[in-house]
Amino acid sequence: MRLLKGINMNSEDYPASVFKNKIKSSLPYTLAVAIIGFVSLWIRTRPSEYVFLSNGFVRFGGNDPWYHMRTLNVLLENYPQRMFFNPMTNYPYGSYIHFGPLFDQMMAIISLILGLGSPSQDLINTVGAYFPAVLGALTVIPVYYIGKYLGGRKTGILAAVLIAFAPGQFLSRSIIGFTDHHVAESLFSTFFMMFFMLAIITAKKNNLRFEDLFNKNFNVVKEPLIYSVIAGVMYSAYQLSWPGASLFLFIALVYAVVQYILDNFNGESSDYLGFTGIITFLVSAILILPFVHPDMGFSLYYYSWFHVATATGIVVCFGILSFIEREFKNRNLKAYYYPLAIFGLGIFGLLAIRIASPPIYSLIINAPHTVFGVQTGGPSTIAEVSSIFYDGGVFTLSRVFGNFTASGFFASLLGMLVLIANAVRKPKPEKVLVLVWSVLILFTIYGQNRFAYYYSINVSILSAYIGGLLLEKVKWNELDEKFKSTVKSPADIPGFLKFLRVEQVLTVLAIVVVLIYPVYGSAMELTKGTGGPDGPWIETCLWLKSYTPDPGMDYNGIYEAPEDGKLFDYPDSAYGIMSWWDYGHWIETIGQRMPNSNPFQAGIGGRRGSMEEENQPGSSTFFTAQSEEEATEVLEAIHPDPEKEGARYIISDIEMATGKFYAMTAWTLDTEGYYQPYWTGSDYQYLPSTRYFDSMVSRLHLLDGNGLKHYRLVHETWAYQTQEAGYKQVYNLLYGSSVPEVDSGYVKIFEYVMGAKITGTASPNETVNINTTILTGQGRTFEYSQSTSSDSEGRYEFTVPYPTEGPIPGETQFDTAPAGAYVVSYGDITKEVRVNEEAVLNGQEIKI
Repeated sequence: MRLLKGINMNSEDYPASVFKNKIKSSLPYTLAVAIIGFVSLWIRTRPSEYVFLSNGFVRFGGNDPWYHMRTLNVLLENYPQRMFFNPMTNYPYGSYIHFGPLFDQMMAIISLILGLGSPSQDLINTVGAYFPAVLGALTVIPVYYIGKYLGGRKTGILAAVLIAFAPGQFLSRSIIGFTDHHVAESLFSTFFMMFFMLAIITAKKNNLRFEDLFNKNFNVVKEPLIYSVIAGVMYSAYQLSWPGASLFLFIALVYAVVQYILDNFNGESSDYLGFTGIITFLVSAILILPFVHPDMGFSLYYYSWFHVATATGIVVCFGILSFIEREFKNRNLKAYYYPLAIFGLGIFGLLAIRIASPPIYSLIINAPHTVFGVQTGGPSTIAEVSSIFYDGGVFTLSRVFGNFTASGFFASLLGMLVLIANAVRKPKPEKVLVLVWSVLILFTIYGQNRFAYYYSINVSILSAYIGGLLLEKVKWNELDEKFKSTVKSPADIPGFLKFLRVEQVLTVLAIVVVLIYPVYGSAMELTKGTGGPDGPWIETCLWLKSYTPDPGMDYNGIYEAPEDGKLFDYPDSAYGIMSWWDYGHWIETIGQRMPNSNPFQAGIGGRRGSMEEENQPGSSTFFTAQSEEEATEVLEAIHPDPEKEGARYIISDIEMATGKFYAMTAWTLDTEGYYQPYWTGSDYQYLPSTRYFDSMVSRLHLLDGNGLKHYRLVHETWAYQTQEAGYKQVYNLLYGSSVPEVDSGYVKIFEYVMGAKITGTASPNETVNINTTILTGQGRTFEYSQSTSSDSEGRYEFTVPYPTEGPIPGETQFDTAPAGAYVVSYGDITKEVRVNEEAVLNGQEIKI
């Protein structure tokens, strides 16, 4: 592969000495890029101690990285067969895998090579942890070359430095332990743009015409052809890392339309562009074809005919644009008719697609809102898909500055303005390409801030472009030539320094202070730790794995997807784990249990369009349910089989009960009344209301399930200082209660059981109480109690979820239970009752 512009190694007119001199002149820059790459890798591996814990546990960051490690382990267990349908999540439906295969395959191949065919789990975890950091460091290579061909080598070096230190989401998603495909998206999309740019530059330089291909004029065609093929390969790698890669098809199409129009107005041929586009996307359509799942139809989210159709469609678009341009020239038509012709054909094409394939038409029409539109309702609470410019509906630049720094962001805007001016004055294809690419990615972060890790690439390149222009203004190139001619050894450097001018020194200092130092400082702050499950969640999931019944599934097995309209055939021993969707991958991968909802936003339930919709069963409807009976109805409705419940265990944490509670209500579109203004003596404050305390998440986590008939606490982790005590204080004020105002377990596991029925007789219409003291595995105690009234014949009944005896083999090995017997009291009579686990699990009656 040759990236040296204008070098033809096979040319007889190109002396070997000149080629050697070119190589020699490139060596310092090659060495500089290599050093920058290693610095970038060092930055990304700094917080390794937060990933490789002292107890041997490897803590991957975020949520989706855990799922990638899950799919990686399944792949290695069944190599080369890959999991496509996963019944171990979104119980009782399972989920298709929408992740691309390439990211996992690269890690799998590396693991197999290093492990000599049988990699250990420690090796797999190590490869997985370091892999995103390596890909992030490699990104300096395409960024350097794009910068180089945009504004020279000095621009390329500066761009490489800026992306090496780029903070925000680009760094956080390429840091050690964040084993997600996002960094592969950035790397391969940037390589695609680099080779696409090189293909366009060389085709334009060679004055390529379609006739050159037909006439087998390979001296003209060879170089653009090679770059176009590699660009197609890189786009395919990008597509096979993320199904949504069609975003860059759209960028390429918009660029093509703009470039064709500019060329037509300037009276230039665009054959070079048509050739490049056709070859690039024809290659990508062919390479993507083997990965299509025909049963996915025309889905955007899974590898389907949509991806082949769109790549093929882009090939057709390039061909049509070239054909129209030639016809315009042959017929001597006015240049300003060309955009009108393109617009008319675009409308006609959409109408044709609507008739021929309504699914594709629907995807095309809805795609702009999906990518560029601001989300509302429940989706607006997903951190990565909310707008980067809005926080809680209020316009802000804080997220922008956090991702790119203030100087970097405004430098990128300035860079786009300069490129626009260049496009108006003397448009160069590579500059128009970078301009269109940057503008469209800027629009994507308006819709979804997750695309900040894309725009970091553009910020680095555009900021470096501005820096390069400043260096040109102070005649840095002359100084560079002077350095090459006068410095032959380190001893010559002092003599060279006399050629430095004050404005050159000040310009370099300005670039360092304004562009480089801010991103460096932000990067150092971000490498002081990593994300991922905290200690309580790790402990909770490991407890699930060890102390709950085996669901009867082959955890690393490959399962066939059920036929359309049918449920996956789970064994009778299978069950779900109800928690908020954020934690689904941790439950599945660390705990090896089946969550009802997951970070793919499956199993959340609720509403999407309006309050008139039925509130679908799921985690949002369960945790916001206003009574135990309502919550149980949700739990049972999750499973289509009326004989089975949707979940056996419920996991809550203090975040669900406080900070994340609004997100739960947002998914139901019913957010009012959970917090109300209360006079606190000096002003009004919004505090939890009775509606909040009636919610199931409050009943479970804050009140420990006290009084509930079918839900029992079976395990809790240690406590942290949180908002819990404050919430309990408000509860006591509202209800005149005396709940201890202390922090309890950060994460709690509850079990849904039938409950033992305790029956007896008292005087008719007598108030009867039952209570016991519960002792948790953390040594904490709390009171469990119920109250009822006997009927007209004096009969009363309690359903209680706790046994007073220990656990039994094959069932939950709980560490939280009553410290003694239940005490039933009415009038001046008290009776003790003991309950065994079988009675609780089977709903047996215990008569007093």
